[in-house]
Formats: sequence, structure tokens, C-alpha cells
Amino acid sequence: MPDYTLRQMTYFKAVAESGSISGAADRLHVSPTALSAAITELERILKSQLMVRRKAHGVSLTPTGNFVYSRAVELLDLADEVQLGAANGGTQLVGPLVVGCYFSLAPRILPGLLEGFGALHPDVDIVFVESTQDEVQRRLLAGELDIAIVYDVDLGDGLSSADLYRTYGKVLLPGLHRLADQETVTLAELEDDPLVLLDSAPSSEYTLSLFRDAFVDPTIRYRVADYELARSLVGRRMGYSIVVQTPVASVSVEGRPLLVKSITPAVSPVSVKVVWPRDVRLSDRAQAMIDFAVSSCGADDLDGVATVDDIRPT
Repeated sequence: MPDYTLRQMTYFKAVAESGSISGAADRLHVSPTALSAAITELERILKSQLMVRRKAHGVSLTPTGNFVYSRAVELLDLADEVQLGAANGGTQLVGPLVVGCYFSLAPRILPGLLEGFGALHPDVDIVFVESTQDEVQRRLLAGELDIAIVYDVDLGDGLSSADLYRTYGKVLLPGLHRLADQETVTLAELEDDPLVLLDSAPSSEYTLSLFRDAFVDPTIRYRVADYELARSLVGRRMGYSIVVQTPVASVSVEGRPLLVKSITPAVSPVSVKVVWPRDVRLSDRAQAMIDFAVSSCGADDLDGVATVDDIRPT
């Protein structure tokens, strides 16, 4: 049986995250003296120095301290799960779950996941965060998110993943475009047309890669971050765009007609994945959400529309 206590681990974790004894003491509403004594006792029990304390410069973890910190996070998370689960007899999932999502994927995926998973596990408190793919990955690796839904483009190291579905780029045209009557279009046919580029990673990288693969140099007229703004500009015949998530609505927010055309020859698909930190033990809630998302999404999104938008619990 371990000689250390969960309270000592809680104090150590708080100091490691705050970077100082005083900061952790304020956060936990305990005296700095009591907190420092608890850390000293933990170091005695573990027979290792966990941190270097420097007056006016806070603390820094030793290599052993970094190891203990990563295990302390897992240990305390598991302790929280035991307490939450015991309150419900261990028969159902309960507690918080923070899900990140790349913002252009969110409208198509999150509503169905929230509704379907919420119906199955009503005592799980789901919070979702929409942001850029880089920011979602940063927050995931910083421990601020449990899982995230992103494109399989420029994913950082240290992440595990599961496939949700595959999709691919299509051309978005105004209703009266000269190519409106064609079932498919080539990128070469649009080389001299003004492009409205969705300029947010990884969408922009994927779009430009399609032009490179086709040996076409696009004429970029506008760079926009907002998906609906791009659709509105196209609706006003100010250019065309490349979209990955095909909308159900065939008009812009201003009510102007839009057309979606497949690209020929067929372009490379891009996968949508659910990801999580590789070195972190997933909570039962996070694992259940991953399993639900994988089972609810189609492996291939042949029409450019995710199948998760009409999820119903089974």
C-alpha cells in the first residue's frame, strides 16, 4: 500500500501547474507553509527530489518530478472517476467531458454527437470548444480538452486517433456560372476564375494541394476565414471556392443560388478523425464518446456530407 496520500499528490500537482508554492496555495486555499510541508513529506516518502525551489523564481520540476506529475494527473483523474461512479452505483457514466472541434467541422458533427451521446449518457456534462486546428491541438496536449475532432492534416506528434469518415474537396459555384450545366469540372477550367480561398489551416493547405496535384496555378482573389462569408461571396458571383463539407442548403445566407460540383479527375480524400493525447489515460467518458463517434459516422462520405447529422441512439 502506498505511503503517500491523494492530498499530497493534489498539492504537488497544483504546485507543478502553478509554477510556485504561493500560486498553488492561493488556488487550493491553504497556507504556503502547509503546502510546502506536504511536498517535502512526499519527497521523503518517494525518496526523490521532485522540484527545485528558488526564492522569487518559483519552482521547476526535476526529471523525477516530471514523471511523478504525469502519473499524479492520471491517479487523481481516476480517483475522481471512482468518486463520481460510486455516487451512481457504478452503473452509468457521470462527470465532465470537454470536446474540441475544428470550427468548420463543428456545425456538421457536433449537434448529432451532443444529441445522440447525451441521450445515452444524460449525466455526462459535455462542454465543447470550437477553434482552429492548431489551437485545438495545443489545448488538447495541454490537458484542457479530453478529445478533439479534426482533419487528418498536419497533426502533431503525441496523438492517438480513430477514423470517423473520409471526405474530399468539391467546387462551389454561383448559380449562373458558365460551368453550371456540367456534372463535373476540372480545376484547369477554373484557373483564370477568381478563387475565394478558405484561408484557415488545414483547409487552405488541402485546397492548395489539390491545385498543385493538378498542375494548376489558381487566381486567388479573396482569402477569408469564415465559411459563410466565402459562400456569400460566391453567391454574388465574385469567385468560386473549394469546400470539403458540402452544405445541405443550396443558397447563401443572402438567399443567392449556389452549386456544388465534383472535381474530375477525382481528387485525394481527407480523413476526419477523433484524436486524444497518446500518453494520457482516457476517462470512461472520453472512451465512450470516441466509440460513439466512430460507430455513428460513416467510413466514407461519398457525397461530401457527414452521416453524423442524423444520429439517433440505438
